[in-house]
Amino acid sequence: MSQTVTQWQNQAAVKDRLSRPLRDLRISVIDRCNYRCPYCMPAELYDNHKFLPRGHWLTPGEIKRVASVFLQLGVRKLRLTGGEPLLRRDIVDIVAGLAELNGADDIAITTNGSRLAEHAAALKQAGLSRVTVSLDSLDPDVFKAMNGGRGEVSAVLAGIDAARKAGFPIKLNTVVERGKNDHTLLDLVDHFRGTGVIVRFIEFMDVGTVNGWQPQQVVPSKELLERLRARWALSPVDGNYRGEVAKRYAFDDGQGEIGFISSVSEPFCGNCNRARLSADGTVYTCLFASSGADLRGPLRSGASDSDLVGLLQNIWRNRMDRYSEIRGRLLEHKPEGTEKSERVEMYRMGG
Repeated sequence: MSQTVTQWQNQAAVKDRLSRPLRDLRISVIDRCNYRCPYCMPAELYDNHKFLPRGHWLTPGEIKRVASVFLQLGVRKLRLTGGEPLLRRDIVDIVAGLAELNGADDIAITTNGSRLAEHAAALKQAGLSRVTVSLDSLDPDVFKAMNGGRGEVSAVLAGIDAARKAGFPIKLNTVVERGKNDHTLLDLVDHFRGTGVIVRFIEFMDVGTVNGWQPQQVVPSKELLERLRARWALSPVDGNYRGEVAKRYAFDDGQGEIGFISSVSEPFCGNCNRARLSADGTVYTCLFASSGADLRGPLRSGASDSDLVGLLQNIWRNRMDRYSEIRGRLLEHKPEGTEKSERVEMYRMGG
């Protein structure tokens, strides 16, 4: 990044009401997915669901324009999500457009990996920087139980191999649920140790309203770390930057590292610097948000870049979200049997 761009971003950086800067933008490019993970899009609710009409999706040009406005406000990292982003036929065009922008440190994608093998080389050529693959288990039966009976582990592993050959740094995101996949996690780590692929464990979270979340389903990161340390020597590693969500640990024998994302047991809202843009152009300021702000309307009604900057500045400056930090209090004071509060489902805002 040039010094000029850095100075420009520092001058334009906007902070919320808790003094958190805006640094990361997660862009959901599609609300559809070819998996039906029970913790996100359970089949019984979404097999016949009416998803967004394609005309409601932001186009590659609109995504590029919105990203350029966010860069003016201090954003440094862009991540493409879904749904499953590789279901977008124009995903390479989206990446290529973002790669033309000045000011982003990197452009990443989070995918279930099922179509990564066929797209990895083209995504690299288009300018994608990094790849994160969601993979909850290598055990074929557990894998299907965790994703609604869709896809094959072999296809995901082929996608990871293709991404490695293309030269991508790769991380795996593994959602951990007690009694469902936690007994397979050491095998997952063992498989990727020494390959350069970093496995990150995510505590099962109460995102949205349909995943039937209960606190007892959570395997706290500290508990999982002790299980891993019973087999391998691990030492903590300093974070790469402020606001990094994963706590990192390296294998003492030099065979790589793992990470823990502990939103339930060790909330990190105090350093949260992420905004989320849905496929239909809605801006969300928290993963647990109940509503968002429409950007597609102004975008398609002729709003100028300065209009969009002002709109986004107002959204971020009024932000006070810190759900994970107050989750315990909310659960403690909620009368038994009351309805869950409305929250946007994860597939809509991109996780």
